[in-house]
Amino acid sequence: MPQTKPTVAVLTALSLEYDAVLAHLTDVQTLTHPRYGTKAKQGQLPGTPWQVALVNMGEGTLTAATLTERVLTWLDPEAVIFVGVAGGLKDDIAIGDVVVATKVYAIHGGKQTPDGFLDRPEAWRASHRLEQAAKEALGTQAHFKPIAVGDVVLADRDSELFQRIRTNYNDAVAIEMESSGVAHAVHLAGEAGALIIRGISDKANADKSQADSGGSQPLAAANAAEAAITVLHELKPKTAPGQTDSDPQERPFRGPTYEGDHLDFRGGTFNGPFTAKSVGQRPDGDGR
Repeated sequence: MPQTKPTVAVLTALSLEYDAVLAHLTDVQTLTHPRYGTKAKQGQLPGTPWQVALVNMGEGTLTAATLTERVLTWLDPEAVIFVGVAGGLKDDIAIGDVVVATKVYAIHGGKQTPDGFLDRPEAWRASHRLEQAAKEALGTQAHFKPIAVGDVVLADRDSELFQRIRTNYNDAVAIEMESSGVAHAVHLAGEAGALIIRGISDKANADKSQADSGGSQPLAAANAAEAAITVLHELKPKTAPGQTDSDPQERPFRGPTYEGDHLDFRGGTFNGPFTAKSVGQRPDGDGR
């Protein structure tokens, strides 16, 4: 579905994450995929050139991968941002803090042997373009660190899984359930970049339910959404090949040397005759 304005896709897994982003958009309309019925909210982000396509995909890596690929082929966004909540893995990452993933680990790949489980890590790095915009926009307001992803809710720091993450993915500061699917789908598409922004809603321990019931999820979702909006205020749309900010295709062509009066109709379509007249001195001295 071609877009007339630069579009960024913002994806969520939970309704509270979706609502936190939707609150920032204006002129919202509902889009429906013509074949599969997938819904998206399309709206303008005030103060930016961005049109945002917001999709609430649901939970899990397989769902995330499938619907990310669908959004890419359907809405053709320049960038994909996944916004949501996560469990914190480090004591110095507080509830409500925002983590921007510099790297996404898929933690469930490996081989079970008599000597134990041998990890076979997969990882995807954040889009350099999006990460640079995030660092410029957020600075020290966010943690720029790797995150771990698996189809599991981690609520036990004494578990074998937590110990395995601490041993083999020691730089990961948060854990969640979707971003490896998003990152892999965007990687295979090869064009749009991906950025994962997560608010910490619990400490991935036995107190998770208590933290959730205390309102930590809405706080974390709101902080992640606010961070994503701040990044989009910094991020600039890509320019077309051969186009620069100082010489956009929409403006008259400015060549390096004078070659006579002319008009540039690149990309234009005309269904009738066109007549132009030049008044002044011609290069051969014959003014007409």
